[in-house]
Amino acid sequence: MNNAAARPLSTVPLPVLAVFIASLVIQVCWSHARPRAAATAEALPNAPDTQLLHLYGLGEPDTLAKILMLWLQAFDNQPGVSIPFARLDHARVVNWLDALLDLDSRFQYPLLSASRVYTETPDDAGKRQMLEFVHRRFREDPERRWPWMAHAVYVAKHRIKDLQLALKYANALRLNVSSATAPPWVTQMEIFVLEDLGEIESARIIIGGLLASGRLAGNDNELRFLKNRLALLEQEISL
Repeated sequence: MNNAAARPLSTVPLPVLAVFIASLVIQVCWSHARPRAAATAEALPNAPDTQLLHLYGLGEPDTLAKILMLWLQAFDNQPGVSIPFARLDHARVVNWLDALLDLDSRFQYPLLSASRVYTETPDDAGKRQMLEFVHRRFREDPERRWPWMAHAVYVAKHRIKDLQLALKYANALRLNVSSATAPPWVTQMEIFVLEDLGEIESARIIIGGLLASGRLAGNDNELRFLKNRLALLEQEISL
């Protein structure tokens, strides 16, 4: 009897542990927000303290992070009510996404959701909050989180239509991502944003720097592309 009680947590079947964790999560969320007669955007509770979440994770923080991500992703669809992303409290959503990344730094879905899901709103202010979250957390692990930063450049440029913001994010990619972990176009996004801004000389300098850095050694196609692009820019400057 005593031996059974002293069994380590790792011997508990994962499905059983997941159900147990889910029940705890429901209790935590319930304690943070009382149910209302009608769901509203403000109904999203504040994210619990990360230390408390680790306590509830029972040594399985990655499992808890996935369960909570599913709950958060489904929050906009409640019984009888569908809450548009534009009406969500974006600051609270960011707090939850931060908490989930703190639970499991390898978990990519919070960054994917921020850059691709929660930017599906006509609210530019909400988009900006999500992109700033991606930018802030990207810098902690740029070699693994660059895909979401690259999508942030796209959203800033094409959906918010803020070229200066797109340039900020593209610059972060060029300075923090190596050619060993990302395709060359990732570090070249800054060039195209600069061209869109009319900053031809700056684009030319960056291309020259990339060519001189040796980062593209062995990639003949990219080297050829950049050299041709550099020649076109120099021609444009001389006109």
